[in-house]
Parts: sequence; structure tokens; C-alpha cells
Amino acid sequence: MTSPDPVPQIALNDGRSIPQLGFGVWRLPEGETPSIVGTALGSGYRSIDTAAAYDNEAGVGRGLRETVVPRSDVFVTTKLWNDSQGYDATLRAFDASLKRLGLDAIDLYLIHWPCPDRNLYLESWRALIRLREEGRAASIGVSNFTEGQLDRLVAETGVTPALNQIELHPHFQQRRLRAAHERLGIVTEAWSPLGQSHSLGAPAIARIADRLGRTAAQVVLRWHIENGFVAIPKSATPARIHENIDVFGFSLTAEDHAAIANLDRADGRIGPDPETFQ
Repeated sequence: MTSPDPVPQIALNDGRSIPQLGFGVWRLPEGETPSIVGTALGSGYRSIDTAAAYDNEAGVGRGLRETVVPRSDVFVTTKLWNDSQGYDATLRAFDASLKRLGLDAIDLYLIHWPCPDRNLYLESWRALIRLREEGRAASIGVSNFTEGQLDRLVAETGVTPALNQIELHPHFQQRRLRAAHERLGIVTEAWSPLGQSHSLGAPAIARIADRLGRTAAQVVLRWHIENGFVAIPKSATPARIHENIDVFGFSLTAEDHAAIANLDRADGRIGPDPETFQ
């Protein structure tokens, strides 16, 4: 089974591109990951997002090896965990991720959290720059970084992250941070794009879904697509995996966008606060 429409590509500031809709594997058990990754690739996904902290990199690697989809067609992202920050520790952690994945190179390597109290993210970023120069990480970026932290990376290294993966969903829309991304030329990628399902129960989204004959999840993912974000929904259910990529055959109206904009809440964050999480 394949997606009815190809997934668009979003240009990165380093001349490369990333599929606008990817598949996240957060909380997928290692043993189930290969078959679920296979289902995702069979449904048309060509981007897989994992992390050292997810404890399933080996399962992702196995899923990639067992699929008929060529490795060159799949965009693979993984991330540096907090306890491995620092220049030398980052290089070692990257090697360990490569080994678990069974790959020679990564399409995108991210610093998972800034961990400001550790004050090591700048040295970790210098290590990522080296990995990109060596060609082992084709693109490099960050996750959960604030505007001030992004500005510091650019000011002190001259290298702008290609992408910042952040919590972003209708109840937490991060407009100020998205504006900083636009200013710096950084792609916005949404983790938990469905708000861990919290957004799906909103009456405004239900009304849009009913009118379009779509599911609430499809409406929210379409909202991400039309706003130019990269989104990485996660599911272990084959029907939902396919449903989540079937979002390119319809459009939202200006009124739909206005209704979803009104769902934004100052207290809408559901994940950790990047300023304090260590």
C-alpha cells in the first residue's frame, strides 16, 4: 500500500531537503520497531525519526535492512542524548548510534535537548559541525532549542542549524519561536504534532473533519503541512500509520486556519520545558 500522493520535500539551509511528513518511533518497543518501520515505509513514508534515548535505533536499522525500499530513498534522523553532551562525548555517542543503526552515515543528527544548566550544547554543536564536515552527518540541527540558544550557536560558530524539532500542535503553536526560525532560515519540525491526541478532541477540529470527511488527525496534520512545518506523527497501528500519510488530497480554508489558530494556549505545553529539562 502506498500513499495516494507523494510527500513534499522541505528545503534545508544547507542545500539538502527533508520529507515534510515523517514517521516517529518514540516509545516503540525495540522488538516491534522493525515491523512497524516496515509498515511505515510500505505506506509511503520516506523519513524515519529516532533517537539514542528511544532505545530502538537497532530496531530502526533492522527495519531499514529488511525493507525493499532502498536506503538512499529514506531520510534517517537520530539524536544525541543529554548525558552525552560535550565535544568528545558527542563524537562517541554518534559512533554508538551509527553502530546500533548499522549505517555508515545519518541524514540528520540533532542535539536532543539544550540542557542549559550543563552548558555543553555549544561544544556538542562544534562536534556536529565536524561530523557534517566529515560527511557522516549529512545535515545537522537541534531539538527543543530556544531563540536565545539558537542565536548563540550561530553567533559563536557561524553555522546555523538546518532544523529545530520542537513541541508544536494546535494547543501549543510556538509563534514566537517559529518567527525566530524564519529569521534564521531554520526549518520548523513538530514533535507530538497531534498533541499526544489532546488536540484531536477539540470541537473546532471535529467540525472541520466532519465537513471534509476526514479524521481529526488528518486535519491536524494537514494544518502542519499547510503551515510549512515538518511533522513526524507516531503510531503502532497499521491503519493509523496509513491514515496519517493520506493528507495530501484535500485543503483547509482560511476559516479553518483561523479556527485552529484560536486553539493556541499559553499553558498548552505537554512536554518538558527546555529551559529547565536536564
